[in-house]
Amino acid sequence: MTKVFNFQEGEVLLVDKPLHWTSFQVVKKIRNLVTKKAPKNTKVGHAGTLDPLATGLLIVCTGKKTKEIDLYQGMEKEYTGELLLGKTTPSYDGETEVDREYDISHINETLLQETTQKFMGEIEQFPPIFSAVKVEGKRSYDLARQGKEVEVKIRTITIREFEITSVVLPKVYFRVTCSKGTYIRSLAHDFGQALGAGAYLTGLVRTRIGEFSLENAYTLEDLTIAIRGEAR
Repeated sequence: MTKVFNFQEGEVLLVDKPLHWTSFQVVKKIRNLVTKKAPKNTKVGHAGTLDPLATGLLIVCTGKKTKEIDLYQGMEKEYTGELLLGKTTPSYDGETEVDREYDISHINETLLQETTQKFMGEIEQFPPIFSAVKVEGKRSYDLARQGKEVEVKIRTITIREFEITSVVLPKVYFRVTCSKGTYIRSLAHDFGQALGAGAYLTGLVRTRIGEFSLENAYTLEDLTIAIRGEAR
């Protein structure tokens, strides 16, 4: 049965964001599809940015449902990911080149498990300078890419679960449940510093936002087909 959308009244679309796409690019594509099915002034927006090098659940709201974006942004998030020990990058992920290398001969699974406990509960965290955080009205990543010095403000976030799921050194695989505003790239970087080994994020998937699960999300291809093929 063909799915029937009502974009102006409002839809909450669960999308599996592709690798290398920005969240804005996903919204732009969906907005272009929506404007062919609904009035051109129909609003489209997302509830929580995902980095280009991350994949997974992105909530996109249309029409009257855009009023609920703040609600969805405030929900608990769950991620799975991987980090590489022994190296750091300025962006805390693979967007920038490695700037320092560390010895990791002292790393073992016991130390990894023990160190996760330092990041449980309410903690303070600096967002990466390569992030969408605004500094004096400008995006931090724009300033950082221009080579300018960037000072980001520390924030308080909550880590409810931080589980090491597999270790294949120098790779470490993990699962995190956290509050709004948490940067997993910063968590990976700070975790590496706490280990005395350095680390940067090499893969990330957002698997859940509140009760919304990645398992129920459309791929962009499937969503495009569903929107274009709807019967109205």
